[in-house]
Amino acid sequence: MRHRAFSVGLPAALCMVAWLAMTGDTRPSGPLVSYDPLDEECTAPEPNPAPAALSLNAGALPLRTMLMQARIAEAQTPIQANDASRRKPERMIRDPYAAYSAVAVDPGHDEVVMTDENLFNIWVYDRSFGRAPSDRPELRRLIGGLNTKIEFQCGLYIDPANGDIYAVNNDTIDTLVIFSRGTSGDSKPDRELHTPHGTFGIAVDEEKQEMFLTVQHNNAIVVFPKSAKGAEAPIRVVQGDDTGLADPHGMALDTKRGLLWVTNHGSVHSVRQNPNRRRGGSPGFPLDRDDAVPGSGKMLPPSITVYAKDVRGNARPLRSIQGPHTRLNWPTGISIDEDRNEIFVANDGGNSVLVFDGNASGDAAPLRVIEGPRSLVKNPTGIFFDKKNHELWVTNFGNHTAGVYNPDASGDAAPLRVIRSAAPDQPVPGLGNPHPIAYDTRREQVLVPN
Repeated sequence: MRHRAFSVGLPAALCMVAWLAMTGDTRPSGPLVSYDPLDEECTAPEPNPAPAALSLNAGALPLRTMLMQARIAEAQTPIQANDASRRKPERMIRDPYAAYSAVAVDPGHDEVVMTDENLFNIWVYDRSFGRAPSDRPELRRLIGGLNTKIEFQCGLYIDPANGDIYAVNNDTIDTLVIFSRGTSGDSKPDRELHTPHGTFGIAVDEEKQEMFLTVQHNNAIVVFPKSAKGAEAPIRVVQGDDTGLADPHGMALDTKRGLLWVTNHGSVHSVRQNPNRRRGGSPGFPLDRDDAVPGSGKMLPPSITVYAKDVRGNARPLRSIQGPHTRLNWPTGISIDEDRNEIFVANDGGNSVLVFDGNASGDAAPLRVIEGPRSLVKNPTGIFFDKKNHELWVTNFGNHTAGVYNPDASGDAAPLRVIRSAAPDQPVPGLGNPHPIAYDTRREQVLVPN
């Protein structure tokens, strides 16, 4: 998964202190590259109180970044020339605007909800804007800040009964957060659930009150009671060589036919229980990277795998969609029109939306494809079919937009309406949770894996 960047350009030492304080993660993230000696002890400045209000302007800095910047500005110790801990950057590369990721519609309250993996917010807009040419999207609420535990939220679900927001963290906090409808600002979640590292997609079976989560790095699905909280264990796990799960991302339930649909990017490895490893703290979780079989890693073609919704263990998929005619390339978000039995896929690497027949199998070509410059589809990651209003929502990491389409659209079809977090001429750095960095002296280029 291409994670979103949390900040760029803060002094290195303070940035690390703030990161550890926010996540509780004390593991080293890589080798020490270099350091500057300090003549005096480096101490973190006293924190300032949070701002009284959180800005609702699209593109505003997240609260955590404002707090860290305030700590720098209010430090009591004068900055010395040799104080590397608070050295200002010469320049920085960052995206100051929201990067919409997952999307879901609350038809009962006429709202559309989107996660933002760049600024770490959840944005709630009026769904029905654009009824007149002068209409612009109304931002109804913004949820973000240290108390929310919102960071790399990739999966999103809206409870159809009460409007509660379920948002899945993919990387840093390993926590599913649930907010009651109407929550805004830097509010604590109403409920939290500890999840395996690398969870991504979410689907809920309302009839059985079961919640499904994909686990990207472990090639697994975990199923919890919908009401689960704290350190509660999953009630079942889907994992194993026969499952066909290979870097699973998006997920959707077809309740009419009792099916579970999963998109897979294609990277996979085998896992085996290590008898010499002491496991603890996470009962019922799937085997993880510490249980990986050395040398078993493979890169498979991307796929969509289909299971019975009561799937468990090392079960084979009922069928798969995979092959060159499918045009699958980093398929991420997935949504279903159960009445017409059509499957909508946000095809991130292909800059397209693919629509498949719900009975498709094997190397099946899509029924329709939405792509092209007028469509504005660029690195789409989130997709949602709004049955009530017969609309298709697509979020694009590649151009700061979320577009609304007729579900029957095909080809280079322009969206019916667009929400933008930035002006069309604003560049997209494409940063997503960058880790190492290198400099190519021959081409004078900076290389940043994400």
